[in-house]
Amino acid sequence: MTELPLTVPAELSFEQAIALTQALLVRLSQNQLTDAETESYIAALVNSETGARGFFVTYLTGEASPADRPTDAVIQALRTSPEIVSELLVKNLAMSTAMAIAHYRQRHLSMAEGSERVRSRTMGLLQRLQLPLINQKLQSLRETARTGEGDYQSFLSRWGYDAEQQEAIATTITSLLGFL
Repeated sequence: MTELPLTVPAELSFEQAIALTQALLVRLSQNQLTDAETESYIAALVNSETGARGFFVTYLTGEASPADRPTDAVIQALRTSPEIVSELLVKNLAMSTAMAIAHYRQRHLSMAEGSERVRSRTMGLLQRLQLPLINQKLQSLRETARTGEGDYQSFLSRWGYDAEQQEAIATTITSLLGFL
């Protein structure tokens, strides 16, 4: 079905992962890939943290993205790397939640809407994946956001999230856990 096969190199830079994901999204939008090809390609991308970071930054951020309605092939591919995918999506949920607040404060409404779109897409993926690690990581992040102590303290501190942002992260997680 595909004219030129997409291949994911074993050693992958963040920039390469972004470019490969962009090429994937073009081919998906043109219905040039089978479900098996899509699943195999995404599984190869998310097999490393660098590849997964590049995949998610591209897949979740576009104006119109297949992330609004992930296919079963996408979900199956993401399930092949549960530790990497769970960790990145949980952190992505926190970051998009906190950044929406930061952008609203600065009156950057289009950027705030973009962060909200990423948060919504991330929540959708977290719900569809149904990985046990997701619940564990979400609960751990929520506890850290509420208490200032725990597994995610260095993550929250590194990004400098304030009390309002951390409360929003905890609230978002609580609402999501009600659906998992």
